[in-house]
Amino acid sequence: MRLLLAEDTHDLSRAVCAVLTHEGYEVDAVYDGEEALEAIRKNGYDGIILDIMMPKKDGLEVLRNLRESNIVTPVLLLTAKSSVDDRVTGLDAGADDYLPKPFAMKELIARIKAMTRRNTVYGNEDLEFGDLTLRVANLELAVENAVRLSIKEFELLRTLIMNADKELETAYLLNHVWADAPEATEDTVWLYVSYLNRKLQAVSSVAVVEGERGGSFRIRQ
Repeated sequence: MRLLLAEDTHDLSRAVCAVLTHEGYEVDAVYDGEEALEAIRKNGYDGIILDIMMPKKDGLEVLRNLRESNIVTPVLLLTAKSSVDDRVTGLDAGADDYLPKPFAMKELIARIKAMTRRNTVYGNEDLEFGDLTLRVANLELAVENAVRLSIKEFELLRTLIMNADKELETAYLLNHVWADAPEATEDTVWLYVSYLNRKLQAVSSVAVVEGERGGSFRIRQ
């Protein structure tokens, strides 16, 4: 599995590359946003790790450029910024996951494995619920039009659809969707539910995720 690491701090880049190589990944390292875009256009990657604060083009600019070019490779953002607003900005730009610095290497590896596992975990079968289709290959939610989901949005929506006859407690969702993210809280679940409802509205679906912060959730038509 081939990864691109765009991180302008050379010592951190070397350390991350060494760990990922030891884990069996092939890693290309670049040190600014323009190098990242050039590498992505030339090569195919299974996952991309972008530092937000990079010279020439920052990680968010690179990410927006990828999504505007219909490149759906999963992207993990690395940043020293950890506020909810910064996290929302990254997700809005099309990020699949978000890891604040400083981070433990074990957590980075877990996030990368979760981010790149979808083809083996979910198979190739699309999932349908009412008027919507959840497309596995490119993580799209489609009704009248389509919108791309982040990995966690996809996993949350898939879990809700697979359990459409049940109300799922926040603790259940944390255990099943965020098992690889121990820092996730009930506010994390609420944030992603809000995101899903916005995207359901964006594609003109009649489906909605109902529930309250810290309580249980259920998808309904």
